[in-house]
Amino acid sequence: MTPNLEQPITCGRREGLVDRPLDCDGRYLRAKALFDRTAAALGLMLLFPVMLVIALLVKLTSASPVLYRQVQVGINNRPFRIYKFRSMRTDAEKNGAQWARRNDPRVTSLGRFLRRTHLDELPQLINVVKGEMSLVGPRPERPVFVTELSEKIEAYPLRLSVKPGITGLAQVHHRYDESIEDVKVKLGYDLAYVRTCGFFMDIKIIWSTFWSLLLGKTHDVGTPSGTHQT
Repeated sequence: MTPNLEQPITCGRREGLVDRPLDCDGRYLRAKALFDRTAAALGLMLLFPVMLVIALLVKLTSASPVLYRQVQVGINNRPFRIYKFRSMRTDAEKNGAQWARRNDPRVTSLGRFLRRTHLDELPQLINVVKGEMSLVGPRPERPVFVTELSEKIEAYPLRLSVKPGITGLAQVHHRYDESIEDVKVKLGYDLAYVRTCGFFMDIKIIWSTFWSLLLGKTHDVGTPSGTHQT
């Protein structure tokens, strides 16, 4: 049965989600991979002037590197290095990894605009072309948080059964992670996506993301899951 896109799946063994294997059609997965890479490559070409301007602005307003690269956990627990325009100070995690928070003082003035508009995520199109990410899927997370959250939430590893995405069902319907409770809510949406595996949901998420960006109805608390900067 197709999950209600407006409601997350409740996490827990009693729903049978922990023991149920992923059942995506192989043709869909191959077609999605082709679509992802083609769309991402086209997007990089069309958006190159915009990315160049952003890179120059980051360089002019900060002594930090324009891009930051950080190890994230991808499909089947495979690590990969994600790309993003830098939006935090270089000493953002001098006291160790930590959750982003509302009005986070570690975010630069330019970075706040980039996060609100999600322009800081444009370099992740490179990850999509490389086959490490998808346009749509659960947001990637850092190994330290994957380990911690997998120990606290039984169903959490199930979100690693598909490629992480630039946008996703959880990002459309819920704010950025500020606490373990936010993670639990977003995991419900991630599991709803994992159990559906179809182009209908992908297109609906892309369409919802487009309109959210166009109308400025985005969740701009700190940083998306998995992109805490160092």
